[in-house]
Amino acid sequence: MNLLPGNVMHFARILRRLGLHTGPGQTVLALDALTHIDIGRREDVYWALHALFVNRHAQSEMFRLAFDRFWRAPEGADASALIDEAQKPLPSPAPSPLSRRIADAFAELSPQLNANDDAPAEPPAADITASWSASERLRGQDFETMSAAEMAEAKRLMAKLRLPMPEVRTRRFAPAAHGPRIDLRATLKAALATGDLVHLKRKSPARRHPPLVVMCDISGSMAAYARMLLHFLHAITNDRDRVHVFLFGTRLTNVTRELQHRDPDVALARVGRTVRDWSGGTRIGVALEEFNRLWSRRVLGQGAVTLLITDGLDRDAGTGLDIEMQRLHRSCRRLIWLNPLLRYAGFEPKSAGIRAMLPHVDEFRPVHNLDSLAALVAALSTVTQACRAFPAVAA
Repeated sequence: MNLLPGNVMHFARILRRLGLHTGPGQTVLALDALTHIDIGRREDVYWALHALFVNRHAQSEMFRLAFDRFWRAPEGADASALIDEAQKPLPSPAPSPLSRRIADAFAELSPQLNANDDAPAEPPAADITASWSASERLRGQDFETMSAAEMAEAKRLMAKLRLPMPEVRTRRFAPAAHGPRIDLRATLKAALATGDLVHLKRKSPARRHPPLVVMCDISGSMAAYARMLLHFLHAITNDRDRVHVFLFGTRLTNVTRELQHRDPDVALARVGRTVRDWSGGTRIGVALEEFNRLWSRRVLGQGAVTLLITDGLDRDAGTGLDIEMQRLHRSCRRLIWLNPLLRYAGFEPKSAGIRAMLPHVDEFRPVHNLDSLAALVAALSTVTQACRAFPAVAA
């Protein structure tokens, strides 16, 4: 029983590394809860810890895998033995993304947990200059040239990016203390409710974030960038409402629902099962025609901002692109084309697809590293200043 507090503490660290909110308060409550149950019953221990450490349904599967992996050591083993046992591979022919993520968390924390707990913790010396230089280099490095470790760090940084897009005026009105219009309905309702003198209620045009629509090319020439950008798209999809994401190669696929899962590994695994044309050819005109015909009126209302992510290398040599780009441009508030080929200083629009698309975009930006994404975020935060606004209509 004397080993239990340390093991619960180490288990809470594992869960915290996996993204669950397990602070000292939950750990203390967990230790107290274990004194009120039969600790010899594995099921009772599982649900007691589950009740304290899990606060969303999406975390249940991750908690179950971590619990099974951590608490499978022999009876009487200390924390070091628990970690060593947990690092052994599970008998699974095809580990899921969650299993790999849990294994990484155990591997990263095992040196800390295997250290002597009695020894005073000495903070490691850190070279701030070197770490800053490494971060600067990573932000300017092309996604296509990154190693696996650099990609993991870039994904972590992308998850922190946010899109503070300013609100725009809509056609609807909302109550306002000093609005320019009189709200007749609210005025009469208040008068009937109180029976008092009529006090005029006022209203002004409501303001709301515009929708964001993203169309990303996943063809062979865009594969290295698309896989990295999906982590960025997952972050912004879970950060704000009214974000719609479409992937296209030889066909168009709506993956908005798949990316709405909170866990990035689960979300991207769902995207991989849904999309059938990864790393194939590119038929931009066909994809845009399908979007304009089936999705434009559904998602491009209320002044949506559209991001088109593609290198413009079309298999159909730009057939139908001019008219479809024109339709798309007229349907959205602003159309921004993100092209990784712009990373080259000598880039020239020579292909037929690029020449057909360029006249119909409001901005043409590179997207090949973290700096380009940061510049995009800065541009979107002020994008409405240069956009056409909807005129107010009569109430």
